[in-house]
Amino acid sequence: MRLRDRVAIVTGAGRGIGQGIAERLAAEGADLALVDIDPAGIQAVAEGIRARGTRVWTHRADLGDPEQAQELVRRAVAEFGRLDILVNNAGRAGPKMMLELTPADWDAMFDVNARGLFFCLQEAARQMIAAGRGGKIVNIASVAGKGGSEHHTHYAATKACVISITRSAAVTLAPHRINVNAVCPGIIDTDMWALIDRARTSWAGEDTGAEFRRAVARVPWGRAGTPQDVAATVAFLASDDADYLTGQTVNVTGGSRMD
Repeated sequence: MRLRDRVAIVTGAGRGIGQGIAERLAAEGADLALVDIDPAGIQAVAEGIRARGTRVWTHRADLGDPEQAQELVRRAVAEFGRLDILVNNAGRAGPKMMLELTPADWDAMFDVNARGLFFCLQEAARQMIAAGRGGKIVNIASVAGKGGSEHHTHYAATKACVISITRSAAVTLAPHRINVNAVCPGIIDTDMWALIDRARTSWAGEDTGAEFRRAVARVPWGRAGTPQDVAATVAFLASDDADYLTGQTVNVTGGSRMD
């Protein structure tokens, strides 16, 4: 159990990749502060994890509000007395044609995916520096942040921003022994990809599922990823095994992206 006696915050923990990360970190021994805008979702996840004996605290926050982003970190530290790991997983998605994007679409995406992520990271870094024990910060980006997309211009831009924030924070926080890395999932079988599939197939006049099947067919490993695939990489980056890794973007794509 690589994370015994550690405390981890996981944002966007109410379902999908966030739930998978929370369950894996608990299995590795960490106590958890779970955060989501959906209180019912995190309560359900928390109940399942508590049943295995893990200490879990839940908190509802809208990370589009920087004050709420920072407050959740402070409250988690007050609850547990320490903070060792932050997993910035919360995010928005939603395909939309580039020429149809509005300023409201753009701002809503950046408010959570980039601004909220940064202010969580900033406050976590302050707490970790004050404690003097170092720490691990893992940001969930996306392979979309490494390439263009006609249907996800605003989303891809936020994930490129996450990668940039990760690298800047890694340099800034290395003297304090705080590792900062990013994970870039590819085709992961979650509700988010179901949303993408429904939109794209609707635009093309195809049956639901056609876009997802095409995407999976391009994966060398021959299947879509799972939240557990992403969670395994996060658990490694959150552990002492990753002490000499910082500023990295780790693809979890089954080989569909290798840069």
